[in-house]
Amino acid sequence: MNKQIEKAYEERPRNTVYQVTVSVIVVALLIWSGSAVDVSKTGLSGVQIAGNILSGIFHPDRKLLFNFTAQGVPYLLLETVCIAFLGTIVGAFLAIPLSFLSASNLMPAPVAYITRLVIMAVRTIPAFVYGLMFIRVSGPGAFTGLLTMSVCSIGMVSKMYIEAIEDLDTRILESLDACGCNIFQKIRYGILPQLIPNFASTVIYRFDINLRDATVLGLVGAGGIGAPLIFAMNSYRWNEAGAILVGLILLVLIVEYISTRIRVKLARG
Repeated sequence: MNKQIEKAYEERPRNTVYQVTVSVIVVALLIWSGSAVDVSKTGLSGVQIAGNILSGIFHPDRKLLFNFTAQGVPYLLLETVCIAFLGTIVGAFLAIPLSFLSASNLMPAPVAYITRLVIMAVRTIPAFVYGLMFIRVSGPGAFTGLLTMSVCSIGMVSKMYIEAIEDLDTRILESLDACGCNIFQKIRYGILPQLIPNFASTVIYRFDINLRDATVLGLVGAGGIGAPLIFAMNSYRWNEAGAILVGLILLVLIVEYISTRIRVKLARG
């Protein structure tokens, strides 16, 4: 048997020309891409700046890190978490009707297709652009971040909701229908138990994403800790930037740990 396998392996079709051609193309693309890298401007000043950044991260400003006023890192982190959390909740609720309208197993094909186009259009625009748009509407501040996070959450959350809705086990609904259950009982005992774990897991995952996006949105004035971070970096106050980055790292680690535990609990029941 082993000899037959070895013989078949030796007699396998050889695609040497194809493999060599693909390898040459990949190497040529890598060389061509590397030619666009300009390292001539990376001199001593760049190395010194990189060293200052690392020094600031490892020697953060403790006064700023433990300052519990509105200018301190704890307050700014709390504001960032609130923006991400409320934006996730609002976006998750807005995504529920859109996802049901987009489910092909519940709605006619034209309605599902049009609603999916709307969701796709919402997902196309980056969060940074939404932030710039809403700043013109409501001005800089946390409310702008909330609006941006809400709209940005709709696209991804709706997509995950649709998959959960289309994967519903219809046999459970048929069994409840055979037992004489009305529409509300079928929703309560047949649909919600299947959807709630998936919906909750999706919302938690989106909150993780929004927490990072809320930091970036602060750079355009949408509240949170992003604006103080970019101000500190532009002013070369690396100790303050280090304090903010340390706070962000700790916050992300804590949220990641808690969200992972919750998702595992929802998945295992």
